[in-house]
Amino acid sequence: MTDARPERRPAGPAEEGEGWWRHAVIYQVYVRSFADGNGDGIGDLAGIRARLPHLASLGVDAVWLTPFYTSPMADGGYDVADYRSVDPLFGDLAQFDALVADAHGAGLRIIVDIVPNHSSDEHTWFRQALAAPPGSPERARYLFRDGRGPDGSEPPNDWESVFGGPAWTRVTEADGRPGQWYLHLFDSKQPDFDWRNPEVRAEFADILRFWLDRGVDGFRIDVAHGLFKHPDLPDTGTKRSGMLDTSARPYWDQEEVHEVYREWRRILDSYPGQRIGVAEAWLPDTARLLRYLRPDELHQAFNFAFLTADWSAAAFLEVIDSTLATFDGHDSLPSWVLSNHDVTRHVTRYGGGEAGLRRARAAAMIMLALPGSAYVYQGEELGLEEVTDLPEDLLQDPTWERSGRTDRGRDGCRVPLPWAGHEPPYAFGPSAWLPAPPTWRAHTVDAQHGDADSVLNLYRTALRLRREFRHARRLRWLDAPDNVLDYATDSGLACTANMGTEPVEVIARGELLLASRPVERHGDRVVLAPDTAVWWRQ
Repeated sequence: MTDARPERRPAGPAEEGEGWWRHAVIYQVYVRSFADGNGDGIGDLAGIRARLPHLASLGVDAVWLTPFYTSPMADGGYDVADYRSVDPLFGDLAQFDALVADAHGAGLRIIVDIVPNHSSDEHTWFRQALAAPPGSPERARYLFRDGRGPDGSEPPNDWESVFGGPAWTRVTEADGRPGQWYLHLFDSKQPDFDWRNPEVRAEFADILRFWLDRGVDGFRIDVAHGLFKHPDLPDTGTKRSGMLDTSARPYWDQEEVHEVYREWRRILDSYPGQRIGVAEAWLPDTARLLRYLRPDELHQAFNFAFLTADWSAAAFLEVIDSTLATFDGHDSLPSWVLSNHDVTRHVTRYGGGEAGLRRARAAAMIMLALPGSAYVYQGEELGLEEVTDLPEDLLQDPTWERSGRTDRGRDGCRVPLPWAGHEPPYAFGPSAWLPAPPTWRAHTVDAQHGDADSVLNLYRTALRLRREFRHARRLRWLDAPDNVLDYATDSGLACTANMGTEPVEVIARGELLLASRPVERHGDRVVLAPDTAVWWRQ
């Protein structure tokens, strides 16, 4: 089904002295759910330190940590009350420093989340804003506005929260009367900063330096496209279609954001060791995303088009080809990602059960052979599915309540990891803040460690081989039958994947290195079962 297409060259000017991130595999740790080091049922920094050998043996290059800062945890730590401290749930600054040192000693870099769009409503600045009158400097750090209507009882505009419901909350003033409204694109406990205020800009520049001085290797920037809102705060006139809605909105992708990232790039470049910035930006197309990756801005951005692609050779080919075409001749390289802490795990998205697991194994091989970098979300190396039947009284994602209990939110992809044993919580700790299902006993790290055919060992082998071929910069599509994805890179690695529902016979592309499922070989022909990917050395 593939046809002759131009050879893709996704980068040009930076061929000499390439940065480590261009071909890296970065592993996302959702801190609350990775490993519990102190026995309270919540993952922490001590737990991560103890499990660093797992990450080192997996073969990743860096670890991205979700927020561990002081927070009331209204949104799993993405509501930050103090950007320069560690929440006691997770440890303290000394433990963070020890984690960085241990990771560096194991050859792993550390990326931390930074949350610049909004703070917690318990942040000192917001408390000061609530205590101060309208028009005060304290309120100018956030987006406070008078309401509409004769008594100001209507929100300033029709914007909706990403989590559901209105994006505005009215405050009670110091004298007890209903007062202004403040903007929160997410939960009401996450008020948005006003990035046109120079105090905000200066504060975050200092926060970056604080963590860079402690040795972090870069930042994943939460809601990177959302810092600035259109100054007129106009109505949108339309309803959001869900959390992953990438429609153009007056609160996304405003031009001023790029000057902030130019400043941040200068800060990053002032430190040794190639520190990086990674954008989380949900945008309508890759061309808009590329504007965040100009040589004087950020280093990487997540490729969510690949994450959301349907399971078909046509869909994957279109996303891969269009991504590489957009990056053709650009200084940066694309990144590839299948899951994260905000979306349904891809085993489940691809159908769940055995079929979903087969497809997830093949998808990992397709992703890890592509030019550029790759992100692995904790647990995908174990083949974990989404947990869809968590008890309602345990759900903590604010989406659950803000949607009127119609959207169960993201807790199902955040269930603590299974490490060993036959019963929950599978050596995560003595207990776990969310329960793992009984079926996960077959998915523990310990159960998979000695099984050559396990998902874990598929990832370990793929990542070991990837290091040999990791500097691919070009991709060439090969002629292939319908429903087969077939490509070769200029590093000598080729990948063939049968994404259809029937076995397919293909021509061997060279030495068979790895298969996501057993294959039949007959001379120069190989029979691939459905949902099977293979790697060849050309």
